[in-house]
Amino acid sequence: MADYQRRTVLSPADILEKADDFLPQSIGLERSGQSEENISYAGNEGTVILSLHRHGPYTSVTATTDRLRTSRIDYEIQKFLTELPYEPGDRPGRGSGDPTQ
Repeated sequence: MADYQRRTVLSPADILEKADDFLPQSIGLERSGQSEENISYAGNEGTVILSLHRHGPYTSVTATTDRLRTSRIDYEIQKFLTELPYEPGDRPGRGSGDPTQ
């Protein structure tokens, strides 16, 4: 199991909308459960649980997977988290140190 965290200016509803688009397309995960603060997605690649906690203008996102850090699901979850803007006006994706930008 692995945990990944990201702080973002997006609301929990906006994060869920992005997750519902990204996770089925990128790794074939479908929403499999939801509680007040946790949303789970499952598929052939594994399971991920997103925990969303709003703190003032930011939402803390924790993604917990049931696979090793070297699995496809972990790679895609890390990619998903980098798409969430940290501050208002941030462009999605990797930082300015990424040579592909």
